[in-house]
Amino acid sequence: MPKRKSTAGAEPKSAPRRSLRNSLASAPAAQEDATPVKTASKPVKRAAGPSPAAAKPKKPVVAEANKITIRKSAQKDTLEKNKKADPDETESEPQAESEPEAEFESECESEPEAESEAKSEPQAKRTRLAVKAPVAKAKTAALAAAPKSSDGKNFWLMKAEPESRIEKGIDVRFSIDDLAAKKKPEPWDGIRSYPARNNLRAMKKGDLAFFYHSNCKEPGIVGVMEIVKEHTPDLTAHDPKQPYYDAKSDPADPKWSVVHVEFRSKFVVPIGLKELREMGEAGKPLANMQMLKQTRLSVSKVTAEEWQYIIGVAKDKVAGK
Repeated sequence: MPKRKSTAGAEPKSAPRRSLRNSLASAPAAQEDATPVKTASKPVKRAAGPSPAAAKPKKPVVAEANKITIRKSAQKDTLEKNKKADPDETESEPQAESEPEAEFESECESEPEAESEAKSEPQAKRTRLAVKAPVAKAKTAALAAAPKSSDGKNFWLMKAEPESRIEKGIDVRFSIDDLAAKKKPEPWDGIRSYPARNNLRAMKKGDLAFFYHSNCKEPGIVGVMEIVKEHTPDLTAHDPKQPYYDAKSDPADPKWSVVHVEFRSKFVVPIGLKELREMGEAGKPLANMQMLKQTRLSVSKVTAEEWQYIIGVAKDKVAGK
């Protein structure tokens, strides 16, 4: 029968066989005697089984460590070869260790960027819409401004009624002769149309305008006046006694404007509406004139070419007379 293992070591061969009872009784004593017998250099390994941590090592960690070791050794060999090839260039090589990490980081960061780009599409649409709004306003302002002459002036046409008409007990009549009689700049008030008001607001000091007689027996262009003061609030819109009072216009934020004008000249022979329409036929010089396209517009723009043409017609009338 083989001998039973003891944690105190094997018995000497000369020791007599002991009974099971004696061996059980002497086992604790043997353990107590064997306890202090340990060398200071190496601890005695226990015969117990391996610890749970050692029994199941983390293979991925070991595998990753092996990969890193292999990669570092390969990089070290490469570095040694490069040093032999060119001993001066040694500082740039260690950067190779960070390349795999940088590559991994760039791959991880690319996906959130793609998501952010997808999320930013509605914002991009809002941005495009926000950009379109100022562009639309700029186009509207450009339409309001007439092409300038060589000296930088804009040209306009402004309508007034030369014959009497009573509104709220006030005669709204105003002719070229009434303007010529004024000693001070005259406010061009009573405009209650947004397109006409926008044209007023686009006027600059020094611009010229045709005086047009409207709502009369012989409507037409009768003279020239100059804008001497740019737009200011039209105070008649806030006065209930005035013919063109507007209850919806807030004095704190006026809707309507006026410009101040002065008389410059009166045509010897007016240019009637019938003549203007003939000159405004397709292919003729006034084919695109705003006043002929928008007949109800009381303040309209005139191009430099149209202005010069009409002035030439007025001179020809005088010469022909």
